[in-house]
Amino acid sequence: MVIYCSHILKKHIMKKRVVNLLLPVLLVLAVCVYFLLQGWTTLSSQNQTFQLPGAKQCIEAGAYSSLQDAIDELSEEGGVVRIPPGTFEIYEPLIINKPDVQIEGTGTATHIKNMNTEGMPALLIQHSSKEESRESELWRVSLLNFRITGNEKSGHGVEARGINEIFMHGITVSYHGGDGIMLDYCYEDPRISNSLITYNKGTGLNLIGCHDIIVSANQFEENQDALHCTEGYNLCMTGNNLDDHLGNGVVIENTYGSVVAGNMIEECAGTAVILDKDCYGITISANVIAHNVSGGVDLRDAHGCAVSANTFTIMGKDALVIGPKSGRITVSGNNISNSYIGKDKTKRVEDLNAGGIVFEGTTDICVVGNLFSSVRPKALELKGKPSERVNFSGNVITDAQSDQENLKNSIVENNLNPR
Repeated sequence: MVIYCSHILKKHIMKKRVVNLLLPVLLVLAVCVYFLLQGWTTLSSQNQTFQLPGAKQCIEAGAYSSLQDAIDELSEEGGVVRIPPGTFEIYEPLIINKPDVQIEGTGTATHIKNMNTEGMPALLIQHSSKEESRESELWRVSLLNFRITGNEKSGHGVEARGINEIFMHGITVSYHGGDGIMLDYCYEDPRISNSLITYNKGTGLNLIGCHDIIVSANQFEENQDALHCTEGYNLCMTGNNLDDHLGNGVVIENTYGSVVAGNMIEECAGTAVILDKDCYGITISANVIAHNVSGGVDLRDAHGCAVSANTFTIMGKDALVIGPKSGRITVSGNNISNSYIGKDKTKRVEDLNAGGIVFEGTTDICVVGNLFSSVRPKALELKGKPSERVNFSGNVITDAQSDQENLKNSIVENNLNPR
């Protein structure tokens, strides 16, 4: 009996020792599994090893004490920084100064909030040398899927200088004291798409010295102006929605070879589209330009341009102005009207404004195949010095007066005038 009890006691002691040995092992395994499941990469972000040749870093910003620390962890060859959901307050610009970098969030759940009140931007993307030369440019920086906000005393939301092939997609840029996005000589192929740019004190998207530009499927609302394009070329602005701006919609200056098409431009306190300072070779087509207080399209200094297939409705002032510094313009297939809905009914009885076309001492204009309906004061109004060499043909004028018969050295024929 004593021998049997001794045997049982030995087995119990052995089991206890095994359990004591297994507990630390199981604890270590549990911790490892936890980190793997949570996707934490505190170690792997800093000491990543890949079997795939050419693989670059993927930095998980949640593993760092600040967003700037995470960005600085990138090698000189670039990589990806992933920002988790959360609100991240910053007091100095986040600086990106390396090529082939992608900063990505998780949608609007990732919110970068600029608390700076000294006019500094939230994001500053620039070569580390800060020199303004082609040798000091960066290539291929992408900003994807996050929200960035500021305040009345902060600077731009995103300020990029000399960044080629910059790409912004799915970002929300709002409430900044400067521009929402300012691209300064981002020379090659900037692309801004599917983003929301709202409530900025400056211009929503300010393009200076940019070329081969894509601006597509964005929403602009209540910025000062929606978009400026200065000293550029090949702007392709399509499928955007512009609403309720405190100033103008689209301002293009000293730019050529561009298209503004398929956009909704509504209720600007200023003018929907302005072309000025040696613009040429630009098409404004298939836009709905509605209820803008100061006018639709203002060609202040533009040549070799086309204004076609647009719908100008209930314009507060003139739908189209061609000034004395502009000429060689084609105007065709546009509908310029009030809110008439048939059967002698007008949808907006309290708002009967609907401007027509104004010529101010211009020459070499083709106005063909347009419809003017219930516009005021006239379908075509002539101001200033005589406008000459105009082909005003094949237009329909309904419930409106018009000055086309006063054009000098012009062709005026085959128009359907008011009964």
